[in-house]
Amino acid sequence: MTDQTPQVRLERAKEASRATAALTSDDKARALEAIAVALLDAAPRIIEANAQDIARGREDGIGESLIDRLRLDETRVAALAAAVREVAALADPVGRVVGGHRMPNGVALEQVRVPFGVVGAIYEARPNVTVDIAALALRSGNAVVLRGGSAARESNTVLVDVMRRAVESVGLTSEAIQTVDGFGREGAKALMHGRGFIDVLVPRGSAGLIEAVVTESTVPVIETGAGNVHIFLDETAPDDWASDIVVNAKVQRPSVCNAVETVLVHRQAAPRLIPLVASALQSEGVAIHGDDMVAGMVSNVIPAVEEDWETEYLSLDIAIKVVDSLDEALDHIRRYSTGHTESIITTDSRNAERFLAEVDSAVVMVNTSTRFTDGGEFGFGAEVGISTQKLHARGPMGLSELTSTKWLARGAGQTRG
Repeated sequence: MTDQTPQVRLERAKEASRATAALTSDDKARALEAIAVALLDAAPRIIEANAQDIARGREDGIGESLIDRLRLDETRVAALAAAVREVAALADPVGRVVGGHRMPNGVALEQVRVPFGVVGAIYEARPNVTVDIAALALRSGNAVVLRGGSAARESNTVLVDVMRRAVESVGLTSEAIQTVDGFGREGAKALMHGRGFIDVLVPRGSAGLIEAVVTESTVPVIETGAGNVHIFLDETAPDDWASDIVVNAKVQRPSVCNAVETVLVHRQAAPRLIPLVASALQSEGVAIHGDDMVAGMVSNVIPAVEEDWETEYLSLDIAIKVVDSLDEALDHIRRYSTGHTESIITTDSRNAERFLAEVDSAVVMVNTSTRFTDGGEFGFGAEVGISTQKLHARGPMGLSELTSTKWLARGAGQTRG
């Protein structure tokens, strides 16, 4: 890939999209199986390139949460290959009938799913996204143009090369997978201004990156949001559910967007739950930023300030606040949530249903960990991202979210009077 401008890459992706749109389901599944095999075969090369990225990242001081997202080892490469196979096994959305009817004059109408064409993605320090989005794009009949950022430069270079060679080995055009990483900011700008070439652009990363893409782009953007995620421990929350769910939601993988960042505790349950939950969190190395009531019940609490309620930590930090009621919890979530995921722990079915109805986030949960907000967990295979907007797609984005629809009309000589 020695093209001199990012525009050439976009043009080649657009041309390739016509070929990918015409592929059969078996063609696409065969290409994805080739990618899965190639990833496993190239694991030593991928890991070696990734080690260079990690070493450079540590020198640049990018932080442990980003290092964790950046890291690829044998287990994670195997997981990438497994995710590609899961996508290959999913039902092909292209051609699926969404609806239809027959007009009074006899013309038959049918609405079917079709590929977007070219999907662009801008993301940072996440080499897994390189594979996930490419796999989802191909399975849904799209070409893809990737901008993965400098932090994962070596990893992404190898991953794109491996995938392009794999699809070419089974007779598909390698031009369906493009990267503009080598062009730096110019490549990102080409994606954001690629009207006529990029049909939809998906940013994944920090709130700053997402805001910049949404603000600057002249192509349609599906916004994936930051995850200032909340769990509300209601008055009836069982001890074990409260402790187990909060610890899992914070500790299992703190550097991802579905990890809990703020826990709200009903005042009537605070004396019972706060010492228990705080002890479980602290035993896992979590730093607690708490209000005055939390600080009065737990040792080694960092006094919470306004910024804590607004922060997506992406680390072993958590904010805990006592609220007087479900109403106050809902008000807090409305004010500070980024619209990603919120969960209530309760045995009061009325409060549970009210929480589900009134919280305006992409995913709203009862009595379960926020870590389940994930395309793989939802049965979508890999995911493009978690959409926090309300147009076209919301929540974990899988294959269907990378398609649009068109109407097919079949007549027999009808004219409009």
